[in-house]
Amino acid sequence: MSFRPARLRAALIGLALATVVTGCAGTDPEAAPGSSSSGSASSSASSAASSAPATSATPAAPAGQRIEVTVTGGQASGDTGRVPVPVGEHVVLVVTSDAPDELHVHGYDLGADLVPGTPATIEFDATIPGVFEVELHDAGTQLLSLQVG
Repeated sequence: MSFRPARLRAALIGLALATVVTGCAGTDPEAAPGSSSSGSASSSASSAASSAPATSATPAAPAGQRIEVTVTGGQASGDTGRVPVPVGEHVVLVVTSDAPDELHVHGYDLGADLVPGTPATIEFDATIPGVFEVELHDAGTQLLSLQVG
């Protein structure tokens, strides 16, 4: 009778180890085939990532939604109008203007100075549901509305 419980225990341990190894697969973008990262930096990054909890994602390259707007002569082009964004999505807002101004995201109270010809970037997690204006503060020009929901 002791043969079955020992065999069952070994099978469960093997299954648990397989689940842990499979659950970690594909979480390190630098370890993907075709990556041109240096071997030693990738190895130490992979080791650190695999021993860290799943919630400690690297903030350098979060997945999410990129929204790009260009302002020329006071007219906005690109991702304008109402832009839907799922709740919890990481948003990367990039605005390039031909005139100095201040970029402002209402509701999240985020801003960035616009220098002519230089892209300004605001990154945030869209955790507040609703519709929020993104505007050029000084000019009073609405670029788009974020519809978070």
